[in-house]
Amino acid sequence: MSFLVPLPVIIPLLGAALTLMMARRAAAQRVVSLTALTATLAVSITLLVVTVSNGPQVVAVGGWAPPVGIVLVADKLAALMLVVSTAVTLCVLVYSIGQGFADGDGETPLSIFHPTYLALTAGVTNAFLSGDLFNLYVGFEVLLVASYVLLTLGSTENRIRAGTTYVVVSLLSSVIFLSALGLVYASTGTLNMAQLAGRFDELPDNLRLLLQGMLLLAFGIKAAVFPLGAWLPDSYPTAPAPVTAVFAGLLTKVGVYAIIRTETLLFPDGRIRDVLLVISLLTMVIGILGAVAQSDIKRLLSFTLISHIGYMLFGVALATEAGLSGAIFYIAHHITIQTTLFLAAGLVERRGGSTALERLGGLGRIAPFLSILFFIPALNLAGIPPFSGFLGKLGLLQAGVDESGVLVWAVVAGGVVTSLLTLYAIGRVWNLAFWRTPHPEMPRDDDDEDSVLLPRLMVAPTFALVAFSIALTVVAGPLFEITSEAAADLISRTPYIEAVFPDGAP
Repeated sequence: MSFLVPLPVIIPLLGAALTLMMARRAAAQRVVSLTALTATLAVSITLLVVTVSNGPQVVAVGGWAPPVGIVLVADKLAALMLVVSTAVTLCVLVYSIGQGFADGDGETPLSIFHPTYLALTAGVTNAFLSGDLFNLYVGFEVLLVASYVLLTLGSTENRIRAGTTYVVVSLLSSVIFLSALGLVYASTGTLNMAQLAGRFDELPDNLRLLLQGMLLLAFGIKAAVFPLGAWLPDSYPTAPAPVTAVFAGLLTKVGVYAIIRTETLLFPDGRIRDVLLVISLLTMVIGILGAVAQSDIKRLLSFTLISHIGYMLFGVALATEAGLSGAIFYIAHHITIQTTLFLAAGLVERRGGSTALERLGGLGRIAPFLSILFFIPALNLAGIPPFSGFLGKLGLLQAGVDESGVLVWAVVAGGVVTSLLTLYAIGRVWNLAFWRTPHPEMPRDDDDEDSVLLPRLMVAPTFALVAFSIALTVVAGPLFEITSEAAADLISRTPYIEAVFPDGAP
């Protein structure tokens, strides 16, 4: 079944090319985009089943055997990321189509949106599947270039300003990553990650530490960890709701994925464990303190996004099977929940006319179904039992408790405090936006008009993601089995290396 491996990259790229040629045919663009992402999701699910049953699947691009050629590798971690990310991008696409119809541009949308969105998807899937550091860099650049376009759609002053900051920070990250690639190749003569796993062990300690630091810095900017995430709260909230949702759900997680892949495969000795623990603690606490201080729903969610990256980094820092398993589970959970909350925030903005808390109120009575769509993922984000957020945090904190050390216990305590403050921040949003008396300037409409303000094609994908988040709770047992197996493979490194080089790495 290895022939399936390149399809999650090829299908969106073909779809992007087709939609670009159909620039004046909006309906055809929608059909091609939906078909491409649906097919990609089906392939991703199949790959997950195959990797769980038969182990990693490898394809040498162009028939060039590694290390000469570039390889795409689908193991349990990559396949799970493909399933969750593609499901999310499909739902967001439906939401964006519904928003287009509701805004009256269903027949004349921006013709560049669909090809750019599919190119973004291809960049994300390529990053997950890449078995080569340079191809990982290419995946990042594809998704970043597409994100520049999506972030500045409409060319408003705020979006151009936010886009400029995003471009500058992303270019800095790319320059650091590219410089690290040059040093890696000069030091080892290869960029194939399976081959690097052996050759890095032969490098001097100081050189390995330098390379590790540069890669971690580049990926840390992309993942928005503290103190490298200050750009995010000003960039994401200015974009249209669908763009903000897919950015918040996916782009930072690609950075976290790259950290997991390189730290476990290339730098398994844990030399910078304490540094990662400190960064994870600061990311959690400072991010959530920023969220508590916000008076706008989108900005508040942006700070919680930064904060909860700290949980994932905590699992990576522990470098144990339980820690990595919890981190992988939490990534899948957080991609879903964060995307859902930003889509719900888009519905709040449509119904209430704003996402500023001082201009909202009474949504619990005016739009009860919207209240449910926000309430469930909000509780999930805060880690309220029995939702997946609680299970993911419990797995990570338990993995920390099983380890010794003052610093580890400090991060465990920070994780508990962060969860409580997340609940406080979400409770404040609920109180001000949904419970109190409606603000005088809020739109006042009867029930018939309410169905117009909340279009079905925007509500349906949001509801689908809420259902998907609940499904993560229902199947948490089997899902934890998959993440535990993925973590064990990451720690041993053998399944990945032998899949790429069955006869042993040269």
